[in-house]
Amino acid sequence: MRVLLRDDIAGVGRRGDIVDVAGGFARNYLLPGGKAMLATDGVSAQAASMRRTRDLREAKDRGAAEAQAKVLAGAHVLVPARAGTGGRLFGSVTGADIAKAVQEQKGVEVDRHHFILEEPIKTVGTFEIPVHLFGDIATVVTVEVSAGD
Repeated sequence: MRVLLRDDIAGVGRRGDIVDVAGGFARNYLLPGGKAMLATDGVSAQAASMRRTRDLREAKDRGAAEAQAKVLAGAHVLVPARAGTGGRLFGSVTGADIAKAVQEQKGVEVDRHHFILEEPIKTVGTFEIPVHLFGDIATVVTVEVSAGD
């Protein structure tokens, strides 16, 4: 079944693409969820418009990510946290805490989901945190967790 995707669908295609999918997948998931519409003869112009807006949005997002990467490249951010003896934190430092510290100290707003933490930081110390900003644009931020509040 040929459908026009209205959203990006992992493993299927991106917004504005006309793709062939299994009939059941289209009828049970894509069409009822508003993620796609049937690809008739008249939707090719709509598909082209969707692709144009997608490309413009991606170009703008890529430019913003490159600007953020320039500011964050090699940046050193201090995150104060309450800690007990031995350097163990009361709680943990998460991506949201790092994003807040970056906003306050570097003046760059980065979404907390862009900081790649396998698990929250639970000890005092210095950590190299990868930041995945957009597509292939990534950098590393040095985060120093110190005892204090």
